[in-house]
Amino acid sequence: MESEIKLKPRKKPRQKRSKETVSAILEATAHILQEEGYDKTSTNRVAKRAGVSIGSLYQYFPNKEALFTALFEQHHVEMLALLQETMVEMRDAPLPEAVRAYVHAMIEAHTHNPKLHRALMEQVMHLGIDYIQKLNATVCLMVEAYLESRPEPILPKNLKMASFVLVSAVESVAHTGLLYSDESFAMEELLDELCDLILRYLLGEQYECPPGSHKELVEGKAS
Repeated sequence: MESEIKLKPRKKPRQKRSKETVSAILEATAHILQEEGYDKTSTNRVAKRAGVSIGSLYQYFPNKEALFTALFEQHHVEMLALLQETMVEMRDAPLPEAVRAYVHAMIEAHTHNPKLHRALMEQVMHLGIDYIQKLNATVCLMVEAYLESRPEPILPKNLKMASFVLVSAVESVAHTGLLYSDESFAMEELLDELCDLILRYLLGEQYECPPGSHKELVEGKAS
C-alpha cells in the first residue's frame, strides 16, 4: 500500500499556471532521464531544470518515483490516442491494410522519441507488474472491440485472448527492437515481419503472402 501511495501525485493541477508548472516539471524529468538515466534523476535536479522551487515540485510529486510514473502515464496516453485515431481511420479498410496501419502506429509510438522511450522501458518495472498490466489492458480492450467489428472470418474464437496475444507480441517485438537494435536494424522489415505474423495468426490459410512486401499486398488489394 505504501509503495502505491508513493507513485501517486499529491494533487492534480487545475489552473492554467499550475498545469504549466507540472508540464515544465515533466519536461525537465524527461530531459534528465534521457541524458543521465534514472539513478541520477532527483527531485532537486528536476526542480532546478524546470525553473521551479523544490516546494512547488513537492506540491504535485512526493518523490522521483511519482515523477517517473506521471511521465510514463503521459507517454502511455499519447500512445493510446495514436492507436485510437488509427483504428477509427482503418475501421472500414481491408484487414491487411488495417493491420499494417496498427503495427506502424505501434512502432511509431515507440520510435517517436526513442531515447526517452528506451529510458522509460529500462525503468518501467519499478511501477510493478499489476500497474503495467492495467495500462496494457486498455490497449487489449481496444483491439478486442476492433476484432469484434471486423466482417472477415478470423481463426481465433476467443477474441479476448487473441487481443492479448496480438498486443503482447507487437509490444514485445517493438520494445526489443528499440532496446537492442543498432543502426543497421531496418524498422520497415520489422513492420513486414510483424504484419505477416499477425495476418497468418488471424487468417491462417486464407492469407496468402505475395512474393513482394506487405505494402505491395495492401496496395494490390486497394487497387
